[in-house]
Amino acid sequence: MSSKNTKKELTAADKATLVEKAEQYTDGLVKKAHQAALQFEGYTQAQVDKIVAAMALAASEHSLELAHEAHNETGRGIVEDKDTKNRFASESVYNSIKNDKTVGVISENKVAGSVEIAAPLGVLAGIVPTTNPTSTTIFKSLLTAKTRNAIVFAFHPQAQNCSSHAARIVYEAALKAGAPENFIQWVEDPSLYNTTALIQNHGIASILATGGPGMVNAALKSGNPSLGVGAGNGAVFVDATANVDRAVEDLLLSKRFDNGMICATENSAVVAAEIYDEFLEKLQVHGAYVVPKEDYPAIEKFVFVERAGEGFGVTGPVAGRPGPWIAE
Repeated sequence: MSSKNTKKELTAADKATLVEKAEQYTDGLVKKAHQAALQFEGYTQAQVDKIVAAMALAASEHSLELAHEAHNETGRGIVEDKDTKNRFASESVYNSIKNDKTVGVISENKVAGSVEIAAPLGVLAGIVPTTNPTSTTIFKSLLTAKTRNAIVFAFHPQAQNCSSHAARIVYEAALKAGAPENFIQWVEDPSLYNTTALIQNHGIASILATGGPGMVNAALKSGNPSLGVGAGNGAVFVDATANVDRAVEDLLLSKRFDNGMICATENSAVVAAEIYDEFLEKLQVHGAYVVPKEDYPAIEKFVFVERAGEGFGVTGPVAGRPGPWIAE
């Protein structure tokens, strides 16, 4: 006799209890973050820049370690490329923002008699995906500190450990440099209830949402200001005058990076009819695999999923997986 595991369906009372607990828990985090933000508001530019520099250095020093952790925990992407993303999020982002003035008067128009004064928003909610967990955490943490805000993260359940480690690394470095306690926090027990309660909390000044369409849309509809970003259907047109070898090399370089998990990576190519056959041949010469037509149904069933009102997209478990894994 075989037994089948069945998931107990929650009653309305059960759901109400979970919602209430999530609201109480996340509200506690937001209140502590609010106190940190009030303290951070009084920091000078020199104090802020010292903190951001310490965070960036700590993240850079742990870049490869975090890349391995992200790959091991999620099973997605390529370690070396995740290291590149971590270094970009720490070193390149830091070099881009280090000289920006974010405290006090940042510009003055003597003709109009006006000045522009930088002021923090308050408490941010940071949504972090499983595709770019550590680099996104580093990036949002640096921006939070540079602008004297506080942030409460909700990490993807499949990347909780590596994401929280990244947050802990930059947070501890910030504390040593003089940052206020609790200006970076995160939900310890990831769940849809906790994430929903966080983004709907009235103490949130703005949401930085990175993830799939469901999560980004939830943030945009939360009632709080939100900046949402996720994977798009990036398309490229290869004109008949193009250098086909260069076009193929560039496309494959982009698509292979971290197994295609960069949100802006090309997901489709429209090729001029005059060079279509040459383009297809060059793809295979450079190592691409052309799926036979008889395998289309199997690929479509396994790789793609239809989302209500949004057409078809790559199913979550497939994103970032290596080709052999998908083929098997």
